[in-house]
Amino acid sequence: MTDKATALAQPQPSAARVFMALVLGFAMLMAQAISARAASAPESFADLVDQISPAVVNITTSTTIAAATDGAPVLPEGSPFEDLFKNFRDQENGAPSRPRRSQALGSGFVVSEDGFIVTNNHVIEGSDEVMIEFFDGEELAAKVIGTDKKTDIALLKVESDDPLPFVSFGDSDVMRVGDWVLAVGNPLGQGFSVSAGIISARNRELSGVYDDFLQTDAAINRGNSGGPLFNMDGDVIGVNTAILSPTGGSIGIGFSMASNVVSKVVDQLREFGETRRGWLGVRIQDVDEDMAEAIGLDKVAGALVTDVPDGPAKEAGMEAGDVILSFDGKDVTDTRELVRLVGDAEVGKTVRVVVFRDGSTKTLLVTLGRREEAEAAVAGAESGMPSTETVLGMTLSPLTDELREQLGLNDATQGVVVVDIDEDSEAYEKGLRAGDVISEAGQERVRSVADLEARIADAREAGRKSLLLLVRREGEPRFVALGIDE
Repeated sequence: MTDKATALAQPQPSAARVFMALVLGFAMLMAQAISARAASAPESFADLVDQISPAVVNITTSTTIAAATDGAPVLPEGSPFEDLFKNFRDQENGAPSRPRRSQALGSGFVVSEDGFIVTNNHVIEGSDEVMIEFFDGEELAAKVIGTDKKTDIALLKVESDDPLPFVSFGDSDVMRVGDWVLAVGNPLGQGFSVSAGIISARNRELSGVYDDFLQTDAAINRGNSGGPLFNMDGDVIGVNTAILSPTGGSIGIGFSMASNVVSKVVDQLREFGETRRGWLGVRIQDVDEDMAEAIGLDKVAGALVTDVPDGPAKEAGMEAGDVILSFDGKDVTDTRELVRLVGDAEVGKTVRVVVFRDGSTKTLLVTLGRREEAEAAVAGAESGMPSTETVLGMTLSPLTDELREQLGLNDATQGVVVVDIDEDSEAYEKGLRAGDVISEAGQERVRSVADLEARIADAREAGRKSLLLLVRREGEPRFVALGIDE
């Protein structure tokens, strides 16, 4: 038999053996792939830590706290009892009570070689002195350049004879859930410390309108506030701000303000010493499925305008009931998205705003105002509002034109308005609520809180134990008798 014939005559592998060989081969390939993916995880963070640590700083703030009165009565200056109580306190405490200094700790990071430092606003808020400790142990005093309470960011500045090591902001939008991160800072005052973890979630909200937090399981504790969250390239992709914890210590739920929010705030604080956000001038709410169907929208999207007070939007012709679908060329998914788009826009810029109205879209040109100026104007108007007084468990205010408009009352309506009410009061038990107007007391007209107090005094002098009030709600009058016993 020839060699070829011999070869052909040898036993052939069975189908089972062929199948097993394929399975083993596939398993080996999978093992190699898993091994390659595992190898991509860092074996050590040491080189990265060496690179970034010199730019991370510890922050110590000092605040002067006024002397306590220790519960002693406050006496008029020059009172004959003043020295007596002063001597008594000194004997009790061993020494006169004096102002004292309180210190707090936090973290931060250098963002330029000439000494600009980023931290949290709550780290330095209310402090008299801010000291920066660098990685090499050097200490420098810092000046506060600007703060932003809305994002809890503060920008500091130190003066140094030598260029300082610094880090740069990365793009937080490209970070994915599961990516490795490093948190560096001064936890519990222990000094420079590093913890590793991953991005656990994105786009978290806590309490602010501009919130965009990255959630991480890297250990963050008190003292880490204001410190950086790094990606594996050594770029700052978040500022460690808060933790969720029933104990006050890290349980693996930490929040870092996204760098794409922080970097814009820092740029404005550096240039202007304050933030300058765009302002549209509308009140808005999210669109739900029922609303979308009722107004004829194809999908749930946009921000529904509920009110258009005086401002840029009103000047551009926007109306209550409009749904804002697009702002400056970008689609608006919900109110949160619109607030961020407007806030990031340049003050004074004219933008195209697409609204849905009466079954079709309409484009409006809006020249944006500045949010901070609008808020200051509102605060000023509120500070100029008539003062309120509490009478019989009701917080009362004179009836102004603004309150008439809010309550839908005509100009002829007179009285005082209930702006708040104690739920434990007799007035609440008898059905009075915020928004009610008291127009008469003791069958005499009431035009001010002083008028009502005078009617109460008259009734008490007459020996009466109650006073009859005429109360109007949405124009409907009714009488209520309230007790006036002192």
